[in-house]
Amino acid sequence: MIQNRLPQLAVLLLSFVLLPAHADRLRTAKPESVGMSSERLGRIAVVMQRHIDAGDIQGAVTAVARRGRVVHFETHGLMDVEANRPMEKDAIFIMMSSTKPVLGVAAMIMIEEGLIRPNDPVSKYLLEFKDMQVAVLKEPADEDVSPMFVRRNDVPEHRTVPAEREILMRDILPHTSGLASGGLGSAVSPRPERKSLAESIPKLGDHLLDFQPGLRWRYSAGTALHVVARIVEIVSRQPYDEFVKTRIFDRLGMKNTHYNLPADKESRRVEITRRDMSRFRGRTTEYFSGSYGLSSTAEDYLRFEMMLVGGGELYGERILGSRSVEWFGSNQLGDLYKGLHGGARGQGFGYTVAVTLDPVVSDSRRNAGAFGWGGAFGTASWSDPEDELAVVFMVQQPHRGAQYSFANAVDRSGRQIPALARSMKSRAPAAIHGPIDVKKNRTPMLA
Repeated sequence: MIQNRLPQLAVLLLSFVLLPAHADRLRTAKPESVGMSSERLGRIAVVMQRHIDAGDIQGAVTAVARRGRVVHFETHGLMDVEANRPMEKDAIFIMMSSTKPVLGVAAMIMIEEGLIRPNDPVSKYLLEFKDMQVAVLKEPADEDVSPMFVRRNDVPEHRTVPAEREILMRDILPHTSGLASGGLGSAVSPRPERKSLAESIPKLGDHLLDFQPGLRWRYSAGTALHVVARIVEIVSRQPYDEFVKTRIFDRLGMKNTHYNLPADKESRRVEITRRDMSRFRGRTTEYFSGSYGLSSTAEDYLRFEMMLVGGGELYGERILGSRSVEWFGSNQLGDLYKGLHGGARGQGFGYTVAVTLDPVVSDSRRNAGAFGWGGAFGTASWSDPEDELAVVFMVQQPHRGAQYSFANAVDRSGRQIPALARSMKSRAPAAIHGPIDVKKNRTPMLA
């Protein structure tokens, strides 16, 4: 009888051996075992409650991992104020622009596999993007002036000039393409209907640019990165949503990250106070944006950030090579990046993520070399390679003070290098691979 069961037992044991690494729960550790302080991490709950009591946010999920181990994962406040429902660890958040770093990783996968190169013109994949035009003010006639921002209902007299060069892949990923970034070109160009990437993206080739490609950093909140998503579809021969699911989410165990949230998960959405949630509930789309659209959980995004901190690998599952992660999170723009409102200092920009260059000047509460991004509803996540930290902040009301308080509490929760010594070490904010030569429109290539 025992002999008859041996084959079945062998199969069972083999199945455990062959289980993907992401099937494991996230590995945890006492903060002190990885050089952090339990007492100081405990301050996160204190500062979150302070912002809840002040009415800044209704609730949050916060998570921190170091050296591949989760040292903090807590809920705060309410996920549904009217129902008095406490926040839950598996609550589902609308990610908005926190979707963008996923697009950046998808692009890096294709770059790593040689199917895309950073210096490729977009027209190599989409002929409609050849010979684009730039919108400039009508006067002065002897100078081409591109306003930083123009409202659609207050468009000045203007003219067009040819783009001095084509838009390159390395222009779109760090937001220096001039496409749909809120300037004059955006104000006078029609917005194509968004049915699918394949149908809509070619129409952007008729869009007037806001400025000459590579001239400045201007955030394209909801359009330009869709072009990259479409190119990923073309070169991978796979719909973009399927690509990120099979090449990123499934392999990392991100089981709750979706463009179209399954009906049986709708009850886990955070009910945002004083916001009409009807357009998010039961929503399905065939337009899989590279800029927005994902719903996800704190655990899933912690897995994503832990993969980046791990040099492209999480629990034996490799998504990118370490050099590709380094490239993704390196400053690509010299000193062009000044933030969303023009006042940022000590920061640069990589492929869809902001990069801390000088932690003192930027006051970012992160080390030099840390990189990440956030969303319009308040979500934020970042990777800090120097301290081997992955950090996730999930809320649904944007509040800079709450985000800063959380980052400050994390920053003070554990250090291996005295802060002054580290800040002095980081005073040379050169890009890891070198900045773009803006005049010559060049950047080092990924080997």
